[in-house]
Amino acid sequence: MKTLLALEDGRIFPCRSFTGPGEAWGEIVFNTGMTGYQEILTDPSYRGQMVTMTYPLIGNYGVNAEDIESDRIQVSAFLVREYQQFPSNFRSAATLGDYLKKQSIMGVEELDTRALTRHLRDSGAMRAFISTEDLDPASLVKRAREIPSMVGQDLAKEVTTSVPYYWADGRPQVMHSISDSGIWKHRGKKHAVVAFDFGIKYNILRCLDAAGCEVIVVPASTNSDTVKAMRPDGIFLSNGPGDPEPVTYSIETIRSLTGCPMFGICLGHQLLGLAFGGKTYKLKFGHRGINQPVKNLLTGRIEITSQNHGFAVDADTLGDADLEITHINLNDNTLEGFRHKKYPVIAVQYHPEASPGPHDAQYMFGEFVKLMKK
Repeated sequence: MKTLLALEDGRIFPCRSFTGPGEAWGEIVFNTGMTGYQEILTDPSYRGQMVTMTYPLIGNYGVNAEDIESDRIQVSAFLVREYQQFPSNFRSAATLGDYLKKQSIMGVEELDTRALTRHLRDSGAMRAFISTEDLDPASLVKRAREIPSMVGQDLAKEVTTSVPYYWADGRPQVMHSISDSGIWKHRGKKHAVVAFDFGIKYNILRCLDAAGCEVIVVPASTNSDTVKAMRPDGIFLSNGPGDPEPVTYSIETIRSLTGCPMFGICLGHQLLGLAFGGKTYKLKFGHRGINQPVKNLLTGRIEITSQNHGFAVDADTLGDADLEITHINLNDNTLEGFRHKKYPVIAVQYHPEASPGPHDAQYMFGEFVKLMKK
């Protein structure tokens, strides 16, 4: 089905929908991974974004019930060069096209993804509108420019859980109360961890569980008194979408919980940076893929990491003298991690759970456990 993609700067890309008629909009970004499209589709950090894959052939291994990072598709549209409608994989339970259609998400192919990626690399991520119904370029460009900017948007409140849940047997189990400190079933045998959900990925919870943690996930707006009443051994701050600066309620909560062992990933890293006096800014086109090189300044080791973020902490604004930079991105020298010399706090911008992706940085979950043992 004939489709038109329009960017806010006036650039037009013809393409075709493989999921039927529809319209979609949001910030358009690219991911450099060769695999992992189902994990990308269900990653809450992509809320409000249309994702294009730089790898040209997508859909060849289908989809299944295991390779998900949340309970739904989170992207607003999925853009590829060539869609493979006949998957070949023993784990495949359905086609990518059927998966998208079932959740009313547009899938687009026959798009010049190389040209689009080069354009975004040079001009930066931007708002875009795609339609099978409105094929007037001027109209679509106008509609793209009317989409709210990602800057200033608190999208964590859109993807966070509405109720607390306990992570067990590889799945969430809804809880009716989290005020009683007796909620922990394995205290003393496992580390009791409260995880703030700003858009948490399931594989982070799997990794925390594998590291010996008993995890209760709470809504992003949960206050510090509620968390203190739970008497956790540690606090985890998750990944998530949007601009970190409007998430002021969580920044204040983090400050109130300083002293408890804390580990932040992605948006959690940014919120910790803000809580300790830093500033964040929007990257030109973000870091999204499974092949981002990061240097660990403590060991000198180079780690290949999985990443998905459009904002970063400005290292020059970190005012706390006790903060130590631990990781930098080797592509652009942006901040990728820090720790606190006084408090048991560590944070990384990348994704050490790496699903999909390399396992170079999975040791960070062990570092978090070490903080809780002190």
